[in-house]
Amino acid sequence: MTDKPGRIEHFEKQFGIIAIEKGFIKPDNLIDALKIQVKEDIEYKTHRLIGQILMESGYLRPSQIQEILETIFKR
Repeated sequence: MTDKPGRIEHFEKQFGIIAIEKGFIKPDNLIDALKIQVKEDIEYKTHRLIGQILMESGYLRPSQIQEILETIFKR
């Protein structure tokens, strides 16, 4: 993976779209996770990955996260 600016953000956006395409989550689940992520970024100056938020919210299982990551890095 390169250190280009925006590289992680690209994967996060892609992560959520792939999770929807695979039927693991609904678009509303991704929107909720993005709202949490932005709120934490602003209020706490911390950044959690979308997959972590979705898993901790009960929308994704670790095996589903692994499948999504395998899909991302095969491209």
